[in-house]
Amino acid sequence: MRISDVLRDLRAEFPTVSHSKLRFLEEQGLIEPVRTAAGYRQYSPADVQRLRFVLLEQRDRYLPLKVIKERLAALDAGADDDVAEAPGPRLAVSGEEPPVAPARRRYTTRTLATATGVDHELVEGLVGAGVLRTSPGGQLDASAVDIVVLAAGLAEHGIQPRHLRSLRGAADRQVNLVEQVVAPLRSQQSASARAQAATTASEVGELCARLHTAWVRQGVADLGT
Repeated sequence: MRISDVLRDLRAEFPTVSHSKLRFLEEQGLIEPVRTAAGYRQYSPADVQRLRFVLLEQRDRYLPLKVIKERLAALDAGADDDVAEAPGPRLAVSGEEPPVAPARRRYTTRTLATATGVDHELVEGLVGAGVLRTSPGGQLDASAVDIVVLAAGLAEHGIQPRHLRSLRGAADRQVNLVEQVVAPLRSQQSASARAQAATTASEVGELCARLHTAWVRQGVADLGT
C-alpha cells in the first residue's frame, strides 16, 4: 500500500492522522515500511495493523510513544501476558464486530495521584499553578497522567509547579497559533472541511511541538560547550 492508501484506510477511525504523523512514527521506530528503488514507502497489511495499534494506544490510553514502543516489542517477542491490557495488532476476523473504544477516564486529584504514584500535594500544586486544568466539575481527563508523570520527573531536579507556568503558557500560545491556521476550515459546516481542520490541526501542532523540542535540544546542547 502507498502512504495515501494507508491514510485513506485509517482516517475513518482516526480523522486527524496525516502524512507527517506517519513519517514521525517511522522516525520513532514504531513502523518500518519498505522502500522502493525510487525511495517511495510501501506498507504491508501488518504495517497498517501496527499503525492502528499505535494510534489506538495514543487516543484511548494516552500512552507516550516510548511505552507503546515497549508494548510492541513485547508483542513481537510473543510476551502476550505482559501486555494483556492492550491486545496487539492482529488481522480482523471476518464478521467480527469492531472493538468499542473504552470511555475516557476521569480523575480527581487524589485518584490521579494514586494512578501515577506521586504525592497528592504535587498534583494539587500543578492544579493550583494552572499547569493542570480541571473541568467545571473539578475533574481531570486522562491526558493529565502524562503531565503529572513528567512534572514529577522535573520535581526531582527541583523544578516546582510554579516554574512550569511559563511552559504551559508557551504551549497555550502554540495552540492559539494552530487555531488561527484552521479557523477558516472550522468555520465551514461541511463534514469534509471539519475533517480537514482536524487533520491540519494535528499536523501543524505536531510540527510546532517538534520545532519546540529542536530548540530545547539545541539550547541544552549549548550548555555543554
